[in-house]
Amino acid sequence: METRAQWTAIILAGRRPGEDGFAAANGVAAKALIQVGGMPMLGRVARTVLETPSIARAIVLSQDPDALLTGALQWLADDPRVATALAEDGISASVMAVAGSEAAPWPVLVVTADHALLSSAMIEEFLEAARGEDAAAAVVERRTVEASYPETRRTWLRFSDGDYTGANMFALGGPQSREALAAWSGVERDRKKARRLLMRFGFFLALRAATRSISLDGFVSTMALRLGIRLRAVRLADAEAAIDVDKADDLRLVEAILARS
Repeated sequence: METRAQWTAIILAGRRPGEDGFAAANGVAAKALIQVGGMPMLGRVARTVLETPSIARAIVLSQDPDALLTGALQWLADDPRVATALAEDGISASVMAVAGSEAAPWPVLVVTADHALLSSAMIEEFLEAARGEDAAAAVVERRTVEASYPETRRTWLRFSDGDYTGANMFALGGPQSREALAAWSGVERDRKKARRLLMRFGFFLALRAATRSISLDGFVSTMALRLGIRLRAVRLADAEAAIDVDKADDLRLVEAILARS
């Protein structure tokens, strides 16, 4: 993988089942448009991505992306580095349809529009660690998160070396990463249910994780062998990397963090 103004960022801004009520409660049509720190979340994430030295361009991926990039986000629609793409049936299928295309050449960074605390430093840390891998995912250890934000509730995957939660960043180095995307399609539905998610990777591997007889790196290495690709879990140092906005409590926490910064 190469860095420094080489990467395409795909920003996932589509609607998931059950999110419309959260959006409506905040007076907007889609969760990506919820205001955080005086700006729609999608705008915050897009601004961060476009200010990151390693990112050359961005794709906003949604069921109706053009509708998102109007009004308060007109500046984003007018940026020549930004394009849009229609979401397919499922996140992995949507990413697979655009990643590696003329609009979104490899390597590709996938982020989410609800990652309102995302920073360029987080992105650069992640991309540097993902160098040379076919695919990589960002994670944060539980003790890192709870040392700063003990009140936040995350989905924790438990391994022999600690508990981890996802940080909503994925690096796809090239065509080989399609194997990881295919595997991802099987776990999307259970991303918030730790036990069910682990079972998607096979009973014996899930059992080892459940009994804490395998480390995170051991788990990832086993998956890499199964898929025939280079795969890595990248541990990030910032607790904020683990906090996205899925519910009202998350929104209040993120607003409080921004108010202190």
